[in-house]
Amino acid sequence: MPSFDTVCEADLVKVKNGVENSAKEISTRFDFKGTSASIEIKEKEITIIGDADFQLEQILDVLRNKLTKQGVDVRFLDIGDMQKMGGDKVKRVVKVKDGIQAELAKKIQRLIKDSKIKVQAAIQEEKVRVTGAKRDDLQAAIALMKKEMTGEKGALKDTPLDFNNFRD
Repeated sequence: MPSFDTVCEADLVKVKNGVENSAKEISTRFDFKGTSASIEIKEKEITIIGDADFQLEQILDVLRNKLTKQGVDVRFLDIGDMQKMGGDKVKRVVKVKDGIQAELAKKIQRLIKDSKIKVQAAIQEEKVRVTGAKRDDLQAAIALMKKEMTGEKGALKDTPLDFNNFRD
């Protein structure tokens, strides 16, 4: 039976390259000279350190630009709150989203069920597997989810979903 998986996974290699390129730009930019501005990544957490909130926003802009150039959707970034460190330094922890949370998986399942397309959606760990008898029905389900991701009032608006493991 034809099927595909709906996933929310960032390409961590591209994310790491984007962070490294951002760090390189921060080290050479004139407006960051003599400040504590820095950015680093450990597994799926990006730590941004700066002297003020304004500087953190500038570093985030650099990061977004570099990730976009790498082809990474910036909706994968879950930006945390500003935290004070020792002295006058501040930091932000940015988490890279990975996997579909249970609440979102239920939204996807409900969306597919309400669409009356002849497919079934099953939640499997951090992905949603969609199965159906016809390939055309699966393609219609993908089109429906893409429409919901790009629509203004879409249920999946802030989620960068990807579709893989398509089997006939």
